[in-house]
Amino acid sequence: MSDATQPDRASAQQPPQPNNKRLVRNLALYTLARLVLVAVITAVIVLVAKLVKVEIPIVVAALFALIIAMPLSLTLFKKLRTQVNEDIAVVDAQRRQDKAQLRARLRGEAEDK
Repeated sequence: MSDATQPDRASAQQPPQPNNKRLVRNLALYTLARLVLVAVITAVIVLVAKLVKVEIPIVVAALFALIIAMPLSLTLFKKLRTQVNEDIAVVDAQRRQDKAQLRARLRGEAEDK
């Protein structure tokens, strides 16, 4: 019975990995930056429309802003996007390694550390 409870204790004692925190932070910053970009472009569209005395619904302005912001964010936020991609790669590699170790343990192979 003690063998069955050891993996539960070991997984409960492991602290969260700092890579996950960095990924969450960078992903939140990237998402927030893109949303702010959409809001700014929407405001610019609405203000320009008012200057030329044309009435544009906010929803239409927001849709145009989304279309404009998609490619623009790829160039404006390239560094942040690259960091997010690197963080995802690190977390994915760790997940694959953990999965391989689990499969090795299930097969009864000795762990190499």
